Amino acid sequence: MILLVHGDREYLREPGDELHTDLGVVDIPDDVASGDTLESHLGEEFRVRALRGPDLFNHLDRTGAPMMPRDIGLVIGHTGAAAGDRVLDAGTGTGILAAYLGRLGADVTTYEQDDEFADVARENMAVAGVAETVDVRTGDITDEVDDLAAGEPFDLLTLDTEDAPEVVADATELLAYGGYLAVYSPFVENARASAEAAEDAGFSDIETIETIQRELQIDDRGTRPSTAGVGHTGYLTFARR
Repeated sequence: MILLVHGDREYLREPGDELHTDLGVVDIPDDVASGDTLESHLGEEFRVRALRGPDLFNHLDRTGAPMMPRDIGLVIGHTGAAAGDRVLDAGTGTGILAAYLGRLGADVTTYEQDDEFADVARENMAVAGVAETVDVRTGDITDEVDDLAAGEPFDLLTLDTEDAPEVVADATELLAYGGYLAVYSPFVENARASAEAAEDAGFSDIETIETIQRELQIDDRGTRPSTAGVGHTGYLTFARR
C-alpha cells in the first residue's frame, strides 16, 4: 500500500489501482515507488509516499479509539521492544500497537474478543504489511493462559483490556526472565489494580505513568503552550519479570 498526497489530502491505495477524485483520475503503476509524482487526467499532481507508523494511525480502519502514537512510543521505549521479540498482546482493537510492533520486526500474537473487530484488525495488518508476523486471534486471553504458558515464553506482554489485572496475576508464567509487561489503562483504577497485581505476582521495576502531551503554539507574537484542553490519553503500567 502507498499514499497519494496532494496538499493536505492523502489517499491510501495499492499499486495498480486507480484513484478517482474531484481532482481527476490517477492511474497508479504496478511499479510505483515512494517519491514518484503521478498526474491525474486533469493535470493535478500527486506525490507518492510510503506508509510509516503515523500514517497507519491516520488511515487504518478503526473499531474504537486506538492507542495514540505517543503511548506506543512509550511502550517501545520502556520495554525495548525489538526485532525478533515474541510479543503477546490482548485487546487488539484497531491493531495499531500490534502493527507498530510487527513493523519493528517482532512476532506478535494478539487476542481480540469481538469477531468483527478481529476481522478488521486482520485487514489492517495486511495494509500495514505485517500479516505474516502478526497473528490476530479471536478469543479471550484469560481462557488461553494455560495453553500459552505451556509454549515458548514471550519477551513482551501488552494489555489493553478491562481484565488486565487478572491477566497480570498469571503473567510470570507467560514471560521469559527479564521480559516486560506493559498495561494501557484509560482509567486510574485499572492502572492501580494492574500495578498491585504485578507486585503480588513478584514483578520488579513496577512503574505507572500518566501520558500528557501539550502542543506549542508558534506565531509572530511568540511561543506558548496551546490553550486547548490537557492532552491526557491514559495510564501506562510497566513491570519486568
